[in-house]
Amino acid sequence: MSAVILSIDGREVRARAGEKLLWAALDAGIAIPNLCAIRGVAPPHGGCRLCYVRVEGTPRPVTACTRAVADGMTVATRTPEVDRLVRSAFELLLSVHRLNCRECPGNKRCALQEIARARRVPLAGKRFPKIEPAAAIDESRAEIGFDASHCVLCGRCVHACNHVVNKGVLDTAHRGLATVVSTFDGRPLAEQECGDCVACAEVCPVGAIYVRRPTTGRP
Repeated sequence: MSAVILSIDGREVRARAGEKLLWAALDAGIAIPNLCAIRGVAPPHGGCRLCYVRVEGTPRPVTACTRAVADGMTVATRTPEVDRLVRSAFELLLSVHRLNCRECPGNKRCALQEIARARRVPLAGKRFPKIEPAAAIDESRAEIGFDASHCVLCGRCVHACNHVVNKGVLDTAHRGLATVVSTFDGRPLAEQECGDCVACAEVCPVGAIYVRRPTTGRP
């Protein structure tokens, strides 16, 4: 497979021809925030809108997960316009996310916390009205729990369930602000054909689906 050479933030990066810019940067140790990107999935989901970068010669920033590398490409991961777009996308995402970090199973292992620190964006943004989803916690299974109010709709659990372990239990339901990750027919996890599978919890970046501690329940 042929390779291309591009510049990211002034660093020379070698990548496989056709590789997406996001993976080329991450493989080179250059941080670009992202939640929904899954390597090898085509077409990319491109839903979180956190991976904006500036590519020289383009009229506006592009999402790194959807843009293929090209020989001689010059990329900047931080410009005032890029930072503004990423901050807006992040604050919109948080406006529909329940913030109770201390009680969350994903606390200190959360991609949202990591992005907030890296980009110096507060988790408790005030620019957009807060619309917290009303969702009951499903701890009907001993192995995992699901708190939909923490879900960021990245799609990683759905992909793992349907394309990695081939269980077909999880999918997205409804549209717009009503979109949720749901089990088949909306039934509790304990009524699904999961077996002892915890693949969905292992890929969740925020602790919406989490592995439970056998003796104490929810972490």
